[in-house]
Amino acid sequence: MLIDEGLELLTEEQCRALLPTEAIGRIGVTIGALPAIFPVNYQMVGQDIVFRTGTATNLRAAVEGGVVGFEVDHVDPSAHEGWSVLVVGVARRLTDGERAELGDLGLSPWAGPDRANMVRIHPEMTSGRRIAKKGHRPLPA
Repeated sequence: MLIDEGLELLTEEQCRALLPTEAIGRIGVTIGALPAIFPVNYQMVGQDIVFRTGTATNLRAAVEGGVVGFEVDHVDPSAHEGWSVLVVGVARRLTDGERAELGDLGLSPWAGPDRANMVRIHPEMTSGRRIAKKGHRPLPA
């Protein structure tokens, strides 16, 4: 276990194991050279992240093959524990054929039904950190 200023640095395998345990993440895109972050509900398809979106910023980033950041966290405020996983990869819009093959994945957008497009992020870089409290066991490798 590698500790960096009180944070346990997670391995890529630990990060991949944590990603499917949550339902909400945040996608980070660039708008006019400025960062923008949006919450999305998602599912894992293999090692890829898939979410639904409307026709706004998230879709433009996917259609343009933009490099995006995707972050998922879990926090327990009462125990002062938590972890965070960051994925960096290229977003792309799924074709109609890919969507038909995958089905709806149980992805019902929490923000409304007008999110008919599906975006897939293939991780190129994955990193994570966990609050490392004295006496707590590290996450399995």
